[in-house]
Parts: sequence; structure tokens; C-alpha cells
Amino acid sequence: MTSGETATTILSFAPRVAKRPLIKIAALNKSFATLRGERIRALVDIECEIAAGSFVTIVGPSGCGKSTLLRIVAGLIPVTTGSVEISGEAVTGPRRDIGVVFQNSILLPWRTVLDNVMLPAEILGIPRDKARARAHELLRMVRLDGFEDKYPQELSGGMQQRASIARALLHDPAILLMDEPFGALDAMTREQMNLELQRIWRESGKTVLLVTHSIPEAVFLGDKVLVMTPRPGRLAATIPVTAPRPRGLDGMATPEFGGLTKEIRTLLQQKGSLD
Repeated sequence: MTSGETATTILSFAPRVAKRPLIKIAALNKSFATLRGERIRALVDIECEIAAGSFVTIVGPSGCGKSTLLRIVAGLIPVTTGSVEISGEAVTGPRRDIGVVFQNSILLPWRTVLDNVMLPAEILGIPRDKARARAHELLRMVRLDGFEDKYPQELSGGMQQRASIARALLHDPAILLMDEPFGALDAMTREQMNLELQRIWRESGKTVLLVTHSIPEAVFLGDKVLVMTPRPGRLAATIPVTAPRPRGLDGMATPEFGGLTKEIRTLLQQKGSLD
């Protein structure tokens, strides 16, 4: 056997190394204690893996533990049993590689848009000049350049949420967690924000995990949709979405899109609840 043949043989039988997921949730359970000492189960046996750079949405009925799951991934509340790992490290508290966007923009009314976006720099000790340059870059990305000196009350609801997204990205986190970020917006503004978020995600390259009550929104934005049961929340199904990107609003009228939303809606109805 020649050296070339030997090399070929070695390559042919070399084991394929699986790529480790960015986020891994294993056997996760969460219970809360009441004032009477009773235990309420919020989440049961959640298992999930999320690849770097992907966009994953979570949908389910009210009270099923969607927001609780997001807060556990963020390190804001602990698991009861099981684990959440990011890049192979257990999540035991808040992390600098995570940004969070809530349903309400939570912008400070006495600070300008620019100063609101720069707020994480003060908390994390990022040099002001570096943070300011980053903030201007992000405001351009979310199309709020020209509004740096405006105050939150001078912006529309959608603009406020774009400012909060920019703020969450200031420290350049690998992961963006979003808890019903567009729930308070009207239907037309919400659709436009879905387009904007898709663009921001593609331009930033972040990994996004988004909670929503809207099945169409979950399908439109997600690479896959995690469908949860009523409380105690379990993962009923993981639905892949293979529609090409970038996605336009016209795609929501296609039979494929309608079939996915119907599948998820039927699954939620079978599990006993639908918002």
C-alpha cells in the first residue's frame, strides 16, 4: 500500500465530528413555591438544541412557561433541575453574551435615544467613545439615524422597539432573547417590524430566540418553531420552517405558509388551549 493509499484510507474512516449547538437545554424542569409552601410546576422535561446564527421562535398558550424559559436561558432565574448550556458552559446567572428585549421597550424617558442605547456601556464598563461609535452604527442598522437626540415619547411604538433592539445589541452579544417584543403594536406596524427584525437578524448574524403568541409571526420569523403545551409547559413539537430567506409578507399567503400555521394551530388545539 502506498502512502497515498494509506492517507485515503485514513480519511475515509475518519469520524465525523458533530458541531456542538450554541444553546443546549437538557431535562429542564422549573417549579415555583407559593406562599403556602405548595409547588407549582411551570416547565417539565424541556429538551432543545439551538444552532449558532439561527432564528428560533416559541409559541404556546398564556401561562405555559414561554417567558419563564426565556428568563432561564438569560440566567435571570435558576432551573429547578436539568441544565442550560451556552457554548458548552452551564448558565448560572446573567451573561455578557446575551441581550434581552422585552414586550415594552423600557426606554428611560429622561434620556435621549442615543443615551438610552448607550446605557449598557455604563453598566458593563465599556469605554464611552467605543460605545458611542457602536451606538451610532446600531442606530443606522435599525434605521433610527437622525433620531439620536430625540426622546422616547417623540417616537412611535415601533421606533421605540427598534431603539430597544439597538440597546440590547450594544455590547455585541452572541444571543438575542426577545419576549413578545411586538405584542403591544398594531397589526400593520407589527408586520413591518417583523420585516425589520428579519433584516436586523440577517445583518447582525446573531442567534435569536423569540417568544410570541402569534402563530403567523412564529412561522414567518423562525427557522424552527417550538410549540409548547399548557402549564406545566412541555415541548409538544419542533416544527422546521424551510421557506427561503429573505421572506416577504406575500409569502404569508402561500399554501405552504398556511399549512404550517394550520399544523401548529391544530397541535395547540389538541393540547387543550389556544390564545
